[in-house]
Amino acid sequence: MERVVSCLMGLGPFLLYAALVFDVMLEVSGNQEGDALNAFKTQRDLKDPNNALQTWDPTLVNPCTWFHVTCNQDYSVTSIDLGNAQISGHLVPELGKLQNLQRLELFNNDLTGPIPNELGNLINLEKLDLYSNNLTGVIPDTLGNLKNLHDLRLNNNSLSGKIPISLTNILTLQVLDLSYNQLTGNIPVNGSFSSFTPVSFEHNHLNETKNPSPRYVLPQNTTSGKSAIFRAIAGGVAAGAALSIAAPVIVVAYWLRRKPQDEYFDVPAEEDPEVHLGPLKKFSLRELQIATDHFNAKNVLGKGAFGKVYEGRLADGKPVAVKRLKEERSNREDFQFQTEVEMIGLAKHRNLLQLLGFCMTPTERMLVYPLMVNGSLASCLRGRAPSKPPLGWAQRESIALGSAKGLAYLHEHCNPKIIHRDVKADNILLDEHFEAVVGDFGLAKLMEFKDTHVTTAVQGTIGHIAPEYLGTGKSSEKTDVYGYGVMLLELITGQRSFDMARIARDEEILLLAWVKGHLNDNKLDKLVDSDLQGDYNLEKVEQLIQVAILCTQDSPMDRPNMSEVVRMLEGDGLAERWEEWKKRDKIRQEFDRTHRYVANLRNRDESTSNANMEPEQLSGPR
Repeated sequence: MERVVSCLMGLGPFLLYAALVFDVMLEVSGNQEGDALNAFKTQRDLKDPNNALQTWDPTLVNPCTWFHVTCNQDYSVTSIDLGNAQISGHLVPELGKLQNLQRLELFNNDLTGPIPNELGNLINLEKLDLYSNNLTGVIPDTLGNLKNLHDLRLNNNSLSGKIPISLTNILTLQVLDLSYNQLTGNIPVNGSFSSFTPVSFEHNHLNETKNPSPRYVLPQNTTSGKSAIFRAIAGGVAAGAALSIAAPVIVVAYWLRRKPQDEYFDVPAEEDPEVHLGPLKKFSLRELQIATDHFNAKNVLGKGAFGKVYEGRLADGKPVAVKRLKEERSNREDFQFQTEVEMIGLAKHRNLLQLLGFCMTPTERMLVYPLMVNGSLASCLRGRAPSKPPLGWAQRESIALGSAKGLAYLHEHCNPKIIHRDVKADNILLDEHFEAVVGDFGLAKLMEFKDTHVTTAVQGTIGHIAPEYLGTGKSSEKTDVYGYGVMLLELITGQRSFDMARIARDEEILLLAWVKGHLNDNKLDKLVDSDLQGDYNLEKVEQLIQVAILCTQDSPMDRPNMSEVVRMLEGDGLAERWEEWKKRDKIRQEFDRTHRYVANLRNRDESTSNANMEPEQLSGPR
């Protein structure tokens, strides 16, 4: 025993040395990802006018505290979100060292140079968004190593050369966009590429590829001329007889036609030849009829002011949502269609509902979106099936941040900017990962940057409409901020923004007023959705409520813009902004108390004066 102890004591210095070496190795491993990202930041030609990389401090052990960087529980980088950051420079090979990276989003910047071959080392990558830059050179063949890749968007660059055949081996690939480049050669049609339409490759210098899918053709008439003439005469006689019998039926059918019907008829002019809306897919009416089982009422997902939304499935198996505008055409609905197609098609962001395509015939106007399998935020909060679990607090925080990013993109990165005008829980959709997707641009309006507001008829949902919009009809980005603030309160409380049922409990019917009443009584815990069953962080709840209150201030000038909301949700600047609000609110309360005191004195003096008046003075002349 003594010999064993002495041996262990003898190994003491060695074990200490090994522990120190192991600790250093861990620190070096942690710094390896930070060094890779720092190589991107410190490149000689990089420009960052918006200081998006300001927090990227290479002296830290790992980059998990940097803005626009997301890590997993092991402090390894899993996501880089630098879309629309206006960064210029080039992609550095060191990015290939981020072995656990799942999302690399650098779209809508001013990046130049080639795509490094080293990006093919990112074997866990699921999403690669490099579109709308100035990248040159060829598409690396090594990208075929990304066997987990779902989304690959390289469109709107200056890439050249052939499309690597290795990309067809990525069987997980669901979204592909190589359009608007300078690619040459043939379009691969095998493997994963067999399911992509020409839209993914248009505006290049690629050779046309025949569609490998079978087509139905009319059978050829092989009869002789005499036989054909004889059959034509016989057919004409039969048709005449049939018409004389069917005439009463036609009259009855004409009378019934006056009644509104949910029927669809294909027409000779299947598409409107004057409509060409960029890279969006044009669907035929027949395609969408088949996809929705002839617009079966069982497939209705919802109904809005401009029409119904149907669940459908395309021929390739892709689930979609088809929004069909009302049958009675009007200038207003034509404007609605043009607004959605032309502007939603330009807005591309992970937190915005992407428009897949459209259908336009002389009698129909339809829009096709990807189906959001988890429905809307409102349905998850208030209409979920008992068998489904409620949204957890972490999911709610993620939804708050994602929807804020989507709105910030509409306001600050679209030119001209887009105002949603009906931000509410019903219009926040949830994908398969419960990630927020801002949808339903049915009320969206565009503004030129020189305009600070646009005046239109008031549209929206009671409880979400900002005071200045309701009173003057003037909307701006700040009206969306107000609606977003009310949506946050829906997210926290699980309640509706406007609920007449609260009258029976002698409570405010507007959610905002109801929440403020409980805040004044310091009843914060009573505001939280009971479905959470106490499983939440009260400090986080308080912070989210603070953001909601800041967003719903009466004056639009006092409200933050959506990019400021994003930063506050990420932990930057909320405390300072909340202290400023409390100071202003204290001054406002003191002013209100003084005003009420003066009003009471004036009323008391008037009452005393009236009491001392003669009776005939009170009655007055008759």
